[in-house]
Amino acid sequence: MTDSAPRRIGIVLFDGVEELDAVGPWEVLALWTQQFPEDGWTVTTLSPAGGVVTAAKGLAITAAHSFADAPPLDLLLHPGGRGTRPQLRDEAHLEWVRAQRRSVPLLTSVCTGALVYAAAGLLAGRPATTHWGSLDLLRELDPSIEVRPQDRFVDDGDVVTSAGVSAGIDMALHLVARSTSVDRARQVRRHIEYDPAPPV
Repeated sequence: MTDSAPRRIGIVLFDGVEELDAVGPWEVLALWTQQFPEDGWTVTTLSPAGGVVTAAKGLAITAAHSFADAPPLDLLLHPGGRGTRPQLRDEAHLEWVRAQRRSVPLLTSVCTGALVYAAAGLLAGRPATTHWGSLDLLRELDPSIEVRPQDRFVDDGDVVTSAGVSAGIDMALHLVARSTSVDRARQVRRHIEYDPAPPV
């Protein structure tokens, strides 16, 4: 049991977020933090204004915090989805992302969340991945990125990017293993009955 305050994970929500990009990692990370509180982590959600966002396929999700009132974070997860496209040109959002880089030890992304990091200049000279349909755009946003199209996720120390949609589940399990142990990640995987072998 840790005697210090829990470390915090924040999952970004926004209108047009791809549902599984956010909810897949949430399932992994929330189960982990709730079933194994002795590991010393908590997870929450945040959005620009707080409150309800409408995801890409119509699911309404409520963020626990706004960007302004979110607690300090130790890990930030930026999902993808069609809502990331306007973010690539939204200087206020990009500056918020840059501010997270200055204060949050570990930045992670799912799917086209990596495009936002690239547009903010956070992937320059780094290996990264994203959804297969956006690999060319990732290259266009920053030609210095070492794009890894075959990787399910790419761990580059203080930045971890994952491929599209369901790859966020794999990345989240990796984050559990990285933060605790492979055995703990296997316990979480068993709890959610996640078998990465495709059924068809």
